[in-house]
Amino acid sequence: MSGPLSLEPGGAEQDTLALRLADARTLSLRVPEQHTLALLLPGHGRRRRAVDELAAELADRIAPAVHPYEVAALLESEGLTGDVIKERYGHRDLFSLAAALYERVPRTFPEPPRPADPWRPDHIRCALRGALFALPGLAYVLAGRLLHHDGAAALVVAGLVSWAWSQALGHRAYLRMATGQWEAGRTLLKGAPLGALAATMAGAVLAGSLPAALAAAAQSGYLAAAGVLLVLGREKLLLAALVPVTAGAAALPWWEPGTVPRAGLPLLSLLGAVAAAGWALRYTRTAAPVPDTARPPLLRSLPYGLFGLAAGALVLLEGRDHPYAAIVLTLSMGPAEWLLYRYRGLSVAALRATTTTAAFRLRSAAVLAGCLLGYLAPLLPAAWLTDAEPAALLPLAATLWISLLLQAFSIAWPPALLCLAAAAGTAAAPLSGLSPDTAAPALGCGAAALCLTVCAVRLLGRPAAHA
Repeated sequence: MSGPLSLEPGGAEQDTLALRLADARTLSLRVPEQHTLALLLPGHGRRRRAVDELAAELADRIAPAVHPYEVAALLESEGLTGDVIKERYGHRDLFSLAAALYERVPRTFPEPPRPADPWRPDHIRCALRGALFALPGLAYVLAGRLLHHDGAAALVVAGLVSWAWSQALGHRAYLRMATGQWEAGRTLLKGAPLGALAATMAGAVLAGSLPAALAAAAQSGYLAAAGVLLVLGREKLLLAALVPVTAGAAALPWWEPGTVPRAGLPLLSLLGAVAAAGWALRYTRTAAPVPDTARPPLLRSLPYGLFGLAAGALVLLEGRDHPYAAIVLTLSMGPAEWLLYRYRGLSVAALRATTTTAAFRLRSAAVLAGCLLGYLAPLLPAAWLTDAEPAALLPLAATLWISLLLQAFSIAWPPALLCLAAAAGTAAAPLSGLSPDTAAPALGCGAAALCLTVCAVRLLGRPAAHA
């Protein structure tokens, strides 16, 4: 090539260097049909449908995710391998598929499931405990005519001592139960006989005859054994022990048992309760003791004992003029315990539902009012049926229930002192000129119930009390 190359149009180069455009006959772009070649790129065709189906299948678990990495962890837990991700879903790796699924499923954050109520009451047990508080009174129906009038004072004094001792002993046993069954059983094994002895001696001082002293001793022994069984949760054993006295009292309208059955059936129930308490205590001794545990001080149980003394005095003063009203109050202890559980459960629910301290205090006060009204409402017709004054019975019932509520939160001194003041005021009513059957209980228990309500709203209206 010695000369210059001519680039004139139409020259020889036209045949050698001309750019020839391909026409439809030489090079045609032929799009394959769908059934012969499916596009296999991510986000298209069957692989896209596979990703959509996977998103629909895992939607309920992908929706709460806050980052694609959570979806990646989910896919890994499902056992998806790299080869499956590439061949079936058309993505290069696990994180690419996770990002695609995260984009497809909208974010939803469902509420967590509502936890179980830790304070759900046992309906049967609460009803049984209410009956167990009242059934021992049938022993007085059977054996009451065997006692002289001088035996009433001995039984009252022995009963007050037993109630006070049982309340204090029960509180101390529950404290020891937090350490272990062996420690609680040891506390009851030492305390119950001492309480029975103290009550027997207090009743014997006022007993004018041997039968009255024996009746006080039997009453004290039963109350000590019943306290042990109730603390240890052996209500069914106590119910079985009360079968003889219950059957004898139920047969009285059709059968005159005579002196021996009238005295023997209560004695048989007493022996059954003592034997059941001994068996329950023996069972606690099978647990292993916890070494080197500090015992709670005795003074911690003192306000509970004082409350038992005051509550017993208030109930006896009400029953002095209206015996059936005292029975109604005794039977109501079962629903009262049920409502204590409901108050605690509803308070925990209010704690979850509110976001400010003021809102929780308001809701807690509403829960308190609802539970208190639920306890007092059935007592109103009961007061009319028993010819008791509602103005005296309802404040007394309110005082007892709010006191038990505060004690359930380890607030013991305000109920003890206020109930003691109400009992002292009711007992001293004849000296002040007030009517002992209506005005004194209404004023004393009404003032105590009002103060206790203010105390409950203030102390239990704090979220920390229910945490």
